[in-house]
Amino acid sequence: MKYTKSEWFGFERLDFEFKGKKAIIILPHCKSNNKWLLKTEYFGAFPEFEIQMLNKGYYVAHIDNTTRWCLPEDTQRQAEFIDFIAENFNLSKKCVPVGMSCGGMQAIYLASAYPEKTAAIYIDAPVLNFLSCPFNIGNAKNDDQTEFINARGMTLKDLINFRNHPVDHIDNLITNRIPVALICGDSDIIVPYDENGIYLSEKYKKTDIPFFEVIKKGCNHHPHGLDDNTDLIEFIESVY
Repeated sequence: MKYTKSEWFGFERLDFEFKGKKAIIILPHCKSNNKWLLKTEYFGAFPEFEIQMLNKGYYVAHIDNTTRWCLPEDTQRQAEFIDFIAENFNLSKKCVPVGMSCGGMQAIYLASAYPEKTAAIYIDAPVLNFLSCPFNIGNAKNDDQTEFINARGMTLKDLINFRNHPVDHIDNLITNRIPVALICGDSDIIVPYDENGIYLSEKYKKTDIPFFEVIKKGCNHHPHGLDDNTDLIEFIESVY
């Protein structure tokens, strides 16, 4: 495998190609704990959590997707990428998918299909319901419908009887006891919490599966992340 070396926030960055897609892995300065995060989408966006985990010995990896709207082929490629990273960098066979917005949707699909490769998921303002985002059935306001239609080949009419929304995979996450960290803003108009994340929250709170939730008062879709990641980091380390 040919790697191109550079730096990312002072950490060693390796760029390479995997299955025809651009891929990245960031190496920690300190001794590795053999654990790692998979940033499912928007690599480099709101990176504070990843930087703090790198400082604790975690690796951070990413592979490009065909579309942010998560085709099955992208989920399968992510799973193969997990195996590749684990084998070639001597890391855990399980990772923590980290996903914001559409990346949260990707993390849910990945964990549902491949629970054996998932230690936990950290999702931030995740898209769980396509009727809400991108199609604005409810209080959502966004203009991503054309991108979704082109990416998935589905219109609003096709979604009427669709039973493969991310929200439809919550029960499978619970069956496989996947710990979840969920961060959302209560004033999100792009991916409203009460049309998306709330369904995961309500179901997880009825179980004894580790679940961490922060609802940010007055926060819209951006900014993602937390001002203080201390409790989030403690949660991830408690389950991984």
